[in-house]
Amino acid sequence: MRFIIAAAFLVLSPNIASAAEKPLTVVELFTSQGCSSCPPADEYLAYLAERGDTDRVLALSFHVDYWDYLGWKDPYSSPVNTSRQRSYGRNMDLRYVYTPQMVIQGADQTTGSNRGGVSALIRKARALPRVPVTIKRGESGFIINLGKAATPVDADLLLVIYDDRHSTAVKRGENRGETIINRNVVRSIRRIGGWQGDKTSFTLSQADIGSGDKCAVIVQTKGSGPILGAAVMALN
Repeated sequence: MRFIIAAAFLVLSPNIASAAEKPLTVVELFTSQGCSSCPPADEYLAYLAERGDTDRVLALSFHVDYWDYLGWKDPYSSPVNTSRQRSYGRNMDLRYVYTPQMVIQGADQTTGSNRGGVSALIRKARALPRVPVTIKRGESGFIINLGKAATPVDADLLLVIYDDRHSTAVKRGENRGETIINRNVVRSIRRIGGWQGDKTSFTLSQADIGSGDKCAVIVQTKGSGPILGAAVMALN
């Protein structure tokens, strides 16, 4: 995948002044339409998505594929999503992956329907070190700005494309007869580069971004470690 590194560095302060620019906390729900215990977690993810701007939460729904062989193939499932969840499982010394699972800021996890537990982990995550990240449209493409990290890091820059909302009438499997609403459904996630903590800016073309309702840039410690920063932009 092609991306262009801009020549100029940006002077960004690690401390962003305005309330609208407070850091995002990333919440990832690993779910499946074939899982009978997932709808309550889907509903909670939808609540977090609705509150995203106010609470500064980036709530993303990652549909895994290991339920696809048990009666209903989730139309949004992906082996890439399953691989991401398993990577978290190894990092967190979990004996197995499960649904519904929420991972908060790449650092902690709990059952996705455990609203109190998720809320507590979101509050905990807000105290983690953050890096300023912004994304905006420019004349030549989408400009991504990264502030300077307090210490050197070894991180991946991830581009997430997701859809705002999908409604699915489930015809088979554990949720047969139900209509499931999924919010912030991830359609793709891919690495667009590495980062070692310097202030920098780079540009992605429309072709690099692709299509979807929204995109997010996530700065994550290499190997699916803690998330250091994130930014979101609507594509439509």
